[in-house]
Amino acid sequence: MSKSPAIFLDRDGTMNEAVGYVNHFSRLSLFPWTVAAVRAIKEADYLAVVVTNQSGVARGYFPASLLDEVHDSVRSTLKQGGVELDGLYACLHGPKDACRCRKPKPGMLLEAAEDLAIDLSRSWMIGDTYRDLEAGWNAGTRAALVRTGAGQGSWKYSRETWPRQPDLVGPDLYRVVCAILWGALD
Repeated sequence: MSKSPAIFLDRDGTMNEAVGYVNHFSRLSLFPWTVAAVRAIKEADYLAVVVTNQSGVARGYFPASLLDEVHDSVRSTLKQGGVELDGLYACLHGPKDACRCRKPKPGMLLEAAEDLAIDLSRSWMIGDTYRDLEAGWNAGTRAALVRTGAGQGSWKYSRETWPRQPDLVGPDLYRVVCAILWGALD
């Protein structure tokens, strides 16, 4: 079986408004372009896979059942827009846990690659933090920074300290997806 390319998506700050911890269902607000971005990914024959750190569970800020409810809402909104994710992976560990899945470690991407037959060398990771980009690079993908969520501040104030620069930077998820797929930000 041939392997497919994927576009891995961070959740908070990339697909939805960054509000700190989404510790209540009402705090989830997808960006207006998220459905269109996932639709473009799927129409271009890439797999769309969410990979998200959710340490609020380990810290006791909210139960895993709330995370399931939030992810069900994301899936439902996408489905109403006529598109579905190929996978959704969440690391529930805290920063001090010795897991292999918490970004910037590549565990979630590697697990998805195995589960979904993904060609990582033809894939991208999109996120709003350098940690997201590192997870992609650590898994063997290219990586793009969105300037939503923490992205704008990180890009403006921290990029000179980064040992590697993003392969692509854009204003939001939809425009970055378009640039990956068709080579243009506007």
